[in-house]
Amino acid sequence: MTKGRLMRLGAVLLAFLFCCPGGPVRAELRIDVTGGNINPVPIAIPPFAGAGGAEATAGRDISGVVAADLQNSGLFRPVDPAGFAHNPPVPGAQPDFADWRRAGAQALVTGAEAALPDGRIKVDFRLWDVYAGQQLSGYGYTTTPRNWRRVAHIIADEIYKRLTGEDGYFDTRIVYIAESGPANHRIKRLAIMDQDGANNRYLTDGRALVLTPRFSPNMQEIAYLSYAGGTPRVTLYNLDSGGQEVIGGFSGMSFAPRFSPDGSRVVMSLTRRGISNIYVLDLRGEGAPRQLTGGDWIDTSPCYSPDGSRIVFTSDRGGSQQLYVMNADGSGVRRISFGAGKYGDPVWSPKGDLIAFTKIDEGSFYVGVMRPDGSGERLLVNGYLVAEPTWAPNGRVLMFYRKGPTTADGRGGHSRLYTINLTGYNEREVPTPGDASDPAWSPLLR
Repeated sequence: MTKGRLMRLGAVLLAFLFCCPGGPVRAELRIDVTGGNINPVPIAIPPFAGAGGAEATAGRDISGVVAADLQNSGLFRPVDPAGFAHNPPVPGAQPDFADWRRAGAQALVTGAEAALPDGRIKVDFRLWDVYAGQQLSGYGYTTTPRNWRRVAHIIADEIYKRLTGEDGYFDTRIVYIAESGPANHRIKRLAIMDQDGANNRYLTDGRALVLTPRFSPNMQEIAYLSYAGGTPRVTLYNLDSGGQEVIGGFSGMSFAPRFSPDGSRVVMSLTRRGISNIYVLDLRGEGAPRQLTGGDWIDTSPCYSPDGSRIVFTSDRGGSQQLYVMNADGSGVRRISFGAGKYGDPVWSPKGDLIAFTKIDEGSFYVGVMRPDGSGERLLVNGYLVAEPTWAPNGRVLMFYRKGPTTADGRGGHSRLYTINLTGYNEREVPTPGDASDPAWSPLLR
C-alpha cells in the first residue's frame, strides 16, 4: 500500500461512539428520499463549541460545512440562527428540546471541537430528534487540524445516512476538466476538488489537451484522454506520485476509458481506419488488449455495471447513435434505447438499477436515466448543451456540465458543473474557479 493511500486512510480516526440513551421507543424522524419534490426537514446546527480563539473559529467552520452539505442535498433546511435558543447547547448534555421545537427545528446537531496536547484536534457531535426527545447518533473524531473539512463532510454523511437510510456522498472528490482561454485556443487541464468545490487544485499544466477523466475504484489513479505527443492516447495519472503513463501502446487513437469495478482492467475505444471498437486492457500486464466489439460502425463510451458482468456502450450500428448492453466478454449485445433522438455518455449507477445518459433530440440536449433493460426512461434536465453525467457513490445524485451558447462576438459559451437529484429536483451549481466540464465523481474516501 502506498504512503499516500495510508495517509488518506488515516486522515480521520474514529475515536468513540456515543450510545443512544435509553427510554421509551417512539416514532423516529426519517426522510423518504424516493419521492418527488421533498419538503426539506428543518434542522438546527448551532456552532460547535470551542475553548475560544482559533478553536471557536474551527467549531463554527465545521458546523458551517455540515450545514452547507445538508442544505445542498435538498433534503434539509438549516434553521435560521436568529431563531436559535438563547442558551447554547452544552457539549455532552441533553438539549432543552422545548427551546428547539419553538425554533422550528425537527432535528438538532450539537458538537464541540478541542485541541489535543499532541497538536491534533478532537471533534464530537450528536444528532438529536427534537420531537421524540432522543439522541439518534453520536461520534467523536480525532485528526490533524488540516483535515477539519473532511471531518465536517463525514459528520454530514452520518447525519444523512441516519435520517434517510441511504449512504451519504459528501466525503468525496470530483475530477474534472478545467477550461480557460478563447474558444479558438481553449486550454484544458485536469483538476480535482472536494464535491462542494473546496480544495481545488490542478493536476496538469495545460500544455496538452485532456478530456474524460475517470477515477479508479481505489482513487489512486485517474484514466483520461491526453493529446500529449499529438496522438490521442488513454493515459493514467497517479495521484500519489503525479506520474503519467500512456497505457496500451495502441497504433490507433484510444479514448473514452473507464475502470472495471475491481480496478484491474480499463475498457476503452480504439479507432483504426475510421472505425471505432471497444477493447479491454488488463492493467496487470497479462496479455494483449482484447477486442470486445467489431464491425463497420462506431462503438464507444463503454461503462461496466457495478458487478463487472456487463458493459453499456454507444453504437451507431442500427443507423443512429443508441445505447447497447453486452456481457463483459463482448457476447449478448442488445439495444436498450428506443426513444426519439440520439443517445450517448452512458454510465451505470453504483446501485446497478439505472443507467444515466445524454440525449440529443430536435436540437436540444438532455440528461436522463433508464433501467438497464431500457424501460422507465426519464429526462431530468435539458439545455443548449448538457452532457457527461456522473453518479454520486450513493446513486441518488447526478453531476453533469451545462454549457451556454456563444454569441457572434465570441461572448458566452461558459460551461459549469451542476448537480441534480434522481427525481429531477434540486439542480445546483457546483462552484469552480473557471469553466468546467467532464466531471467524474469518486467513491467515498474512507
